[in-house]
Amino acid sequence: MNHPHPGPAPGTGGAHHLDYRVAHLTDHLAAGTLGELGVRIEIRGEAVLLTGTVPSAHYRDEVIRLAREELPDHPVHFDLVVADASTPDHAEDLP
Repeated sequence: MNHPHPGPAPGTGGAHHLDYRVAHLTDHLAAGTLGELGVRIEIRGEAVLLTGTVPSAHYRDEVIRLAREELPDHPVHFDLVVADASTPDHAEDLP
């Protein structure tokens, strides 16, 4: 009896599949308006970590959405900082 295989068994290509998905996500982030962002992607076992600074909460949310769409079967962790590009409300006092 032939049973469909739900995915690669641990140690039999799962890492290759994750590498491929991360490369696809990297390409996707590099295209379009997200291309200028300094987001780094690291594989840590079966999990993926995205780090970097983004210009707004909108961009952060877009990166998170794309990562979750591309990597639905893997834990994805985010350490994304939103740059504060707002105008200061007071002058800086220098000694």
